[in-house]
Formats: sequence, C-alpha cells, structure tokens
Amino acid sequence: MKVTVERAELLKSLSHVYRVVERRNTIPILSNVLIRADKGKLSMKATDLDLEVTDSIAAEVAPGGATTVPAHMFYDIVRKLPDGSQIVIEGSGDRAVLSIRAGRSRFTLQTLPESDFPDLAAGEMSHSFSLPAGDLKRLIDKTQFAISTEETRYYLNGIYLHAAGKMLRAVATDGHRLAQVELPLPEGAVGMPGIIIPRKTVAEVQRLIESGEGEVAVELSAGKIRFSIGNVVLISKLIDGTFPDYGRVIPANNDKSLVVDKKDFEAAVDRVSTVSSERGRAVKLSITGGRLVLSVTNPDSGSATEELEVDYESDALDIGFNSRYLLDIAAQIEGEVAVLKLADPGSPTLIQDKDAKGALYVLMPMRV
Repeated sequence: MKVTVERAELLKSLSHVYRVVERRNTIPILSNVLIRADKGKLSMKATDLDLEVTDSIAAEVAPGGATTVPAHMFYDIVRKLPDGSQIVIEGSGDRAVLSIRAGRSRFTLQTLPESDFPDLAAGEMSHSFSLPAGDLKRLIDKTQFAISTEETRYYLNGIYLHAAGKMLRAVATDGHRLAQVELPLPEGAVGMPGIIIPRKTVAEVQRLIESGEGEVAVELSAGKIRFSIGNVVLISKLIDGTFPDYGRVIPANNDKSLVVDKKDFEAAVDRVSTVSSERGRAVKLSITGGRLVLSVTNPDSGSATEELEVDYESDALDIGFNSRYLLDIAAQIEGEVAVLKLADPGSPTLIQDKDAKGALYVLMPMRV
C-alpha cells in the first residue's frame, strides 16, 4: 500500500475518527484505526464496539491496501507534522509496520492485521429521514446538559428521540431537571420507534455538526442508528431500555408566572452563587409583587443577596433551586425574556423561552 495525501485533509479526517477510540483498551485491535486505500480514496474507521465512525478523503493511491495502526499515536504524528506538507503512507504486507514520511520526518508504526478489525454491521434500518444539521444541532445542544451521568439508571444516559404526533421530540432528564425540544416531524420519521441515543454518541454527533451547515441523513432501527454527514458515517448501538413516562413530571397547572430578563437573571444567579457551597449550591428566590430577591447563605463562607425587578402578580413565594442547574437552563434560553411557571416551594417549576417555541425545561426545587 502506498498513499500520498495532504496533511490538513488527513488531520481533519482523523480528528473525526480517532476520538471514538478509548485510550485504555483490553482488546489491542480496538486501540487501532483501520486504514483502507483504494481507487483514489483513503478511508479510516474506528470503533469501541458500541460506536463506529468512518471518514474518507481523496488521495493518490498506488497500490491500494489496508491495515490498522494505533489511533492516538497516528493522530499525534499527523498533528505535529508541518502545515502544508504532503504525507506519504507506505505499508508492505510481509512486514507488520507502516511507514509515514513528510519532508525530513520518518515514522514507523506497528500494525495489526485488517482481518482482526471488528465490523459494527448496521443491519436493516426501518426508518430513514434527513434534516438540516442546524436543526439536529439545536435538538442536541438544548437537551444534552440534562443527560444523567448516573450509571445505575442507564436508560437516562442518553437523549430520548421519538415521534410525538407531528413533531420529532428530543428529551433528556437526570431526575433533577428535564429538557424537551421538538421540531416538525421529517418525512420518513412517521411511526419511528422511540430510541435512546447514548451520551457518547450524542457528543460525537455534536462535534461532527459543529458548523450547523448541510444536511444529515438519519437511518434507524430499534437497536441501531446511522448518521451520514458529508463523507462521515457514524453508526451506534442504542441504549436498550425503557425511557420513563416523562410527561408525568411536566407541570400543567402551575399558575404563578414569573417573567424575568434572561441576561439579568442569569448574571444575578451567577453572582450570588459565588458564595454557595460545592455540595449544596442552593439559591433562594423570594418573590413578592414586582420584586425578586436572590439569596445564598453558606455557614462556612458568608452570604449574598441581589434584587431584580420582575413581572409577577401572584401570591408571595419563596423557593430554592440548585444554582448550577438554574444556570444550565438559563443558558438554553434564546430570547431576551424567560418565563418561570411556579406552583409552590415543593413542586417542579416549568421554565420556557417567552419567544422561542418548541422548547421547555422542568426543574425540581431544593429545600432552602
């Protein structure tokens, strides 16, 4: 195998692929990236047996071939080579090494045979649709923060994507907060099974659509999902579990409406939470008339209060929240005004963007 390729192209392609590879692997082949050169094309594939990413770029190939090399080392070598250089990758079938040349730099890497590399066969996909990368990015960006990291409740370790009437809805919750975002159901998604996309897959897709440009082709079945973004193809297993009936925790009758300027509210919560303890992080909201007082008391370090003018016409209310969770939700509000719909100090609060439709957040209160 002999391949000549431009460094920037190779680096960009490798950056899409190598992140899937765990740094510590008990199975040696999973530390490697599969390189296949054929018909003017160089393709690379990496997997952790749950997630597989493939990317391909144009290259001078003569002759073709395939092998596997350590993914992180290969990426680091390409990253450190001079910008603008031409890289020559050469391997011979009889020796288990791959040579990499660029200018005066020479590297040889140990290889493992291509035949040992696992294939995460996608199988039959029951539904396929496409949607703008910007729409998928919004679904992920606005729900990802609420994904649970608690491994015991594994069915919460991802985003629940499903058809809800005429909408495609993404939901994530960790039991303390919930995020729900929806957009019109794409053609082809009608009748799709409700699926839970794992946290690691969500993060990889988010990186691949960072620019928010172009279209993303999505194919899915009850067990797997495939995203095609340009030349990059990502296949992932789905979480095999039942997502809870999240509709039961979304309050429908919260009659107290607190309307705040999003930026002022976010900044005030951030300021007063400076003195909160790492463990508690509680911030108290005292609302009377058109006045909101935010306060934090930490027996170990001190206290803080700040007052804001707000729009509120219901009975006076004191309620506490985890300040970090409150800031996470405030960061998702796109418009200038946020609406908090409250009931009482012990019930969940509904938080929405006054202008942007299709997104809502639920936050459980804390005792303060």
